[in-house]
Amino acid sequence: MSTAETIRTAPIRYATAGRFERPHMISGPDGRGPSSGQICPQLPGRLSPVMGANKTNLVQGEDCLNLSITTPGHDADARPVMVFLHGGAFNSGAGLMDWYDGSSLSAEAGVVVVSVNYRLGVFGYLCLDGVSSGNLGLYDQVEALRWVKANIAGYGGDPDNVTVFGQSAGAVSIRLLMEIPDACGLFTRAIMQSGPGPDVVRPRELAENVGRMFAEKVGQDPRTSSVAALLDAQRTTAAAWAEQSGAVGAPPFYPVSGTDPLPVLGASFGENLHDLDVICGWNADDVSAFTGPGPDTVAMTHLLLAVPLSEFRDRLVQAGARACTYRLDWRPRGSRYGATHCVELPLLLGTRKAWEGSPMLGDAEWGEVELLGKKLRRIWGRYAHTGVVEPDPGLPMAWDPAIPHSV
Repeated sequence: MSTAETIRTAPIRYATAGRFERPHMISGPDGRGPSSGQICPQLPGRLSPVMGANKTNLVQGEDCLNLSITTPGHDADARPVMVFLHGGAFNSGAGLMDWYDGSSLSAEAGVVVVSVNYRLGVFGYLCLDGVSSGNLGLYDQVEALRWVKANIAGYGGDPDNVTVFGQSAGAVSIRLLMEIPDACGLFTRAIMQSGPGPDVVRPRELAENVGRMFAEKVGQDPRTSSVAALLDAQRTTAAAWAEQSGAVGAPPFYPVSGTDPLPVLGASFGENLHDLDVICGWNADDVSAFTGPGPDTVAMTHLLLAVPLSEFRDRLVQAGARACTYRLDWRPRGSRYGATHCVELPLLLGTRKAWEGSPMLGDAEWGEVELLGKKLRRIWGRYAHTGVVEPDPGLPMAWDPAIPHSV
């Protein structure tokens, strides 16, 4: 992917937070302070057999509220801003990973790309009385968007034209940001890739049960335990939670309803969405990443993603938003996974080196990835500029009929 005529600045600290505490945005003339460059401590991601190993050598640590910015220029051009929230089931990943390098998207679309770290797993979503109220990762995302609003003009971006885009857990995060009053006005458009499905949040009572299970596993005060002890207890809690719930692979720590900043899911939905532009979509074989390849992946994907996302689109429109849906049908040659979860990511972000050897890309030559990537980056970039979707007939992608048209 081309990285010409862009400036990438990373890492940048956007906030600070103590363990199990809410974040506080960095203040100062340019919003910057010394950055650790750390990403949130985490266990290995469950989709490495599909995506491959991430090649970025990043230090894990709790001082992890960092982001990267890629821009065509530090000038006064006030370009559209695209803020990316990564996936990983709220338990793994980082915006600073090379998979999420926004250089090509920035250069080709003339946008400023921001990729965000946020707290994960026990550090971001533990719900345990007297220790953590949960949803700290969502608070981190709100602070990152506040930081962008306050500081992105210094990087050639327009603080009043922000598109937030995310994949999987990042898309679920966007769905929840639509509910949070403090996030209202921090973005004008949204692109939700492969999420949310039917399960958006976990009830508080259930989350507290998982929290107590974790407290038993760690065997000491989580506020003073070592990072290694917390991760080890997270691992054993995940196994116990899977056995108890029957939900194999389901993350033990997840966004929680019934607590700040999501006291009642749906309470602020309509009032926050007026005049918002939204794209939400899925990949044709999305679930193959979790179930393995099989003849039923299209039907299961339809049930678990296409149906709830289409219903969600209708809710968006009823609430005053402009919304449409897509389905990506690209099945890389030689890939046993087909149009699986995450397969669109190499088309949008990262570099050839970052994605080289990814199993989900099969035998596809990088020239094909680059050709299709240019088309998808053009669609996403144009949307960030105008709110208009312009499908490309050369891209294997189906769009819902309710597509916004040029005025």
